[in-house]
Amino acid sequence: MAERTYWATHGGHPPQTDLLTDRAMFREAYAVIPRGTQRDIVTSNLPLWEGTRLWVLARPLTGFAETFSQYLMEVAPGGGSDSPEDDPGAEAVLFVMEGELTLTLRAPGAEHRMTPGGYAFLAPGEEWTARNHASEPVRFMWIRKAYQRVDGVDVPESFVTNEQEVEPTPMPDTEGKWATTRFVDPNDVRHDMHVTIVTFQPGGIIPFAETHVMEHGLYVLEGQAVYRLNEDWVEVQAGDFMWLRAFCPQACYAGGPRPFRYLLYKDVNRHVRLGLGGMHR
Repeated sequence: MAERTYWATHGGHPPQTDLLTDRAMFREAYAVIPRGTQRDIVTSNLPLWEGTRLWVLARPLTGFAETFSQYLMEVAPGGGSDSPEDDPGAEAVLFVMEGELTLTLRAPGAEHRMTPGGYAFLAPGEEWTARNHASEPVRFMWIRKAYQRVDGVDVPESFVTNEQEVEPTPMPDTEGKWATTRFVDPNDVRHDMHVTIVTFQPGGIIPFAETHVMEHGLYVLEGQAVYRLNEDWVEVQAGDFMWLRAFCPQACYAGGPRPFRYLLYKDVNRHVRLGLGGMHR
């Protein structure tokens, strides 16, 4: 498998001489949060986390993300948490971009040393800890969703792997130019969210405007592309985040010398909630 790179911000601030014009945009059907907006001044903290700061890329909000939250986490050496999640109904995916994260799942008592490309699915109610025992900061993505339980359907188990251990699945009729790394079986209805890695080789495209019910969060891990969002074409690169509401048309052309790769969130495998805003009446 080819060498992989993962872009993660180191914060900081631009000089006073920089121009203000940027690619950041917030629209009714989508948002683009470029990597240049991830500065020290817009970080957040979390209770019961030490030596940690984060950039909140998505959160449930009227006119924005409805089904998930997404954090770009930075944990200093010696930092982390023994009580990282305060919502027992939340499921999560962790994906490591830089450094080393020691993840411990308390139920089986298993300790996992996660390095770049490391992927963990954390089931709702899982008891876990996250620590940085290394000498450099660890930077990772944390995607959270309220799990939708269904009578007669088991809750999926937690697991830890690395993308290097998962073979990408080429999309049909693309000669391998478009592939998806899937960490769970898409037909396993225990899972109500998928977090995958989508890879386009240079010149690869989505050859139609995808328009569907799933909400998306896309974090660009590597490369660059021109992305179709609703009626607009925007340039995106490694470190950018995109939010797409349900039914927002999307497509892309991958450009540049390296593959274009992104971490993709979508909600799946559940009945549509009836009533405005997806809430039962």
